[in-house]
Amino acid sequence: MSRTGDDPLSGGGTQSIERAIALLLLVGRGGNAGLRLSDLVARSGLPKPTVRRVLLALVRAGLLDQDALTRRYHIGPETYVLGTLASERFGIHALSLDGLSRLAQESGDTAFLSVPRDSFVVCLHREEGPFPIRTHVLNAGDRHPMGIGAGSLAILSALPDAEIDRIFAANAQVLAKDYPAYSETLLRNCVADARSRGYALNPGILMPGSWGIGVPVMGPDGGPVGALSIAAIESRLGEDRRRDLVPLLRREAKLLEAALRRPAPRADILSPSPRARLAAPRTAMKVKS
Repeated sequence: MSRTGDDPLSGGGTQSIERAIALLLLVGRGGNAGLRLSDLVARSGLPKPTVRRVLLALVRAGLLDQDALTRRYHIGPETYVLGTLASERFGIHALSLDGLSRLAQESGDTAFLSVPRDSFVVCLHREEGPFPIRTHVLNAGDRHPMGIGAGSLAILSALPDAEIDRIFAANAQVLAKDYPAYSETLLRNCVADARSRGYALNPGILMPGSWGIGVPVMGPDGGPVGALSIAAIESRLGEDRRRDLVPLLRREAKLLEAALRRPAPRADILSPSPRARLAAPRTAMKVKS
C-alpha cells in the first residue's frame, strides 16, 4: 500500500504537488530529446515507483507525453496551451487584443486568435461581438488538428505543400477517430479553395449552422504564426457579407504582422495599451525586463 504523499492523485498535501512540479520542470529542461524514466529518477532523487506514478498522472492530464517508441518523456500539449495562454504580455496574444476587439465590434460577431502548435492549432482568444446570437463551437484553450475551423484552415493553407503533407500524415489517426466529417481529400479541397479565395471558409463542417472565415498572420520569417477569424451563424456569413468582413480581417492581420516585426519595447519607457493592461494578471502588472 503506497503512502499518501507518494501518490499525486491521493490529495496528500503539498508534497505530491511539489514532486509533480519538479518532474514537470525536469522534463521541460530536458529539451527536444526528452528524458527517460531512469534519468528522472536520478535527477529527482525520488524512488522509482513514485516517479512512475507522478509521470503517469502528468501524462493523463496532458501535461507530459511519452514517446511510444523511445519511452522518453516530453512536454505535453496541455503544457503548451497553458504556456501560450500565459505568454509574454507583448507577444502575439497581447498584440492582437485591440484588433480582435475592433473585429468583434465592427462585425458584431465573434473574433478569434489561433496559433499553430506542430500539427495542431490552439485558440488563444475569443472576443464576443454585440450580435445576440452567437456560435460557441470554439473557445480559448481549445485545440484541434490543423485544418479544423476557419482560423486553423487559414494557417494550414499558408504552409508549403510538403509541410501540409507532413501534417496530414501526422493527424491521420486522430482525424479518422475524432473528426469523421474531415477526410484528407476534403481538407485538401478546403486548402485549394482557401488559396483561390484568398481567405479560409468553414461552411459549417465541424458544426452545422456555425460558419467561419479566417486569414493567416504571417511572421517575420514569412511563415504563418497565427490566424484571425470571425465566426457567426450561417445567415450572417453569406457571400455578400463576406465581401465586407474579409477586408476587416486582412486589415487587422496586416496591423498585427507589423506589430510583430517591431522590436520589443523597453520596459522603462513602456506604457501598455488598455487592452493589454486588462489582459495582464492583476498581481503582475510590472513588465519584465
